[in-house]
Amino acid sequence: MARTTGSDGERTEAAIRDAATALIARHGYEAMSMRQLAGEVGVQAAALYRYFPTKEDLLFSLMLEHMEALLTAWQEARPASTRPQVLLSAFVENHIAFHIARRHSTHVSNMELRSLSPERLTRILKLRTTYEKELRTILRDGAATDAFAADDIELTAMALIQMMTGVIVWFRPDERLSVAGVTETYLRMTMRLVGANEGREENHVHQHAEFRA
Repeated sequence: MARTTGSDGERTEAAIRDAATALIARHGYEAMSMRQLAGEVGVQAAALYRYFPTKEDLLFSLMLEHMEALLTAWQEARPASTRPQVLLSAFVENHIAFHIARRHSTHVSNMELRSLSPERLTRILKLRTTYEKELRTILRDGAATDAFAADDIELTAMALIQMMTGVIVWFRPDERLSVAGVTETYLRMTMRLVGANEGREENHVHQHAEFRA
């Protein structure tokens, strides 16, 4: 097979990104040096700057990719249904699956916002707001149709995001709980938190509980 032009560079950049994500998640952005990163990847330190001119460029690129991937994942997972219960179940499932699969990337995106310049921080926060608005819209539509009894949409959305993202802190797939089991439990907690009628929503929870480990 003919070698694709630029394939070596693409592989090197992917290796840099993967190694940087793991190192930053483990040691923190400030503690990670570009020399350390180069050693992890197996290239000269100067080679890193061909891909990322500054250390902050690298961090920003990692965070941008994370948020854009999250938004894309939700758009692909979003059901055609307009029923709030169905949409909320799908949102919870997608959020948990995405963040468990990207444990290190999630940690970097949550913990290293302080390391971005104001302009770049604003851009990442705008993407976060766009994503969180999807959840708030689901909750608001559910409250408007009496599907949910959430009194404070903003607070409820914030609580749900924190609860779901927090799974990465403690969950390990080799322990007693599976991704499917955790997600089903979180779906039930979510429906209680938003004030959904459990008897009426039971079928919606199970209808959309098609999990991937």
